[in-house]
Amino acid sequence: MARLLGREPAGCFRVVIRRRDGTPAVIENEPWLADGTPMPTRYWLVDPELRAAVSRLESTGGVRRAAAAVPAAAVDGAHARYAVERLRIVQRYLSSAPAPRPWPSGGVGGTRRGVKCLHAHLAWTLAGGEDPVGAWVAAELALDRGAFVGFPRHDEPAT
Repeated sequence: MARLLGREPAGCFRVVIRRRDGTPAVIENEPWLADGTPMPTRYWLVDPELRAAVSRLESTGGVRRAAAAVPAAAVDGAHARYAVERLRIVQRYLSSAPAPRPWPSGGVGGTRRGVKCLHAHLAWTLAGGEDPVGAWVAAELALDRGAFVGFPRHDEPAT
């Protein structure tokens, strides 16, 4: 994972989506890093090819185009769903041990409004999230979702 990230992971995670050849594509991060810092980005795109493609899309005005293409109410709904899902995970942690403070907050990519990080939106979409921005990114990239396998397992501890 350090090779894919370009650094050592700062917290616990699990691989939730892989390419068909087994290469990790998306990881799910625990709500806090090892030092107790909140991790606002639950799903992280680690596939180098996808990261590069999304970076190219962002560098050519993709964030602005996505914000124009996806209705603001739909984006707000995605942020709210993301926050609710993360709260469920935080509550699971609270049932077994006191959780560090502060808690992670915000929606996709840690933001509360608008479009911020197309990488985070696509990662959540690939992991099964209902995210119209991630769906827009997948369409812009003509992404073959059949090239990926895996499902998030929220009932297993991250490693």
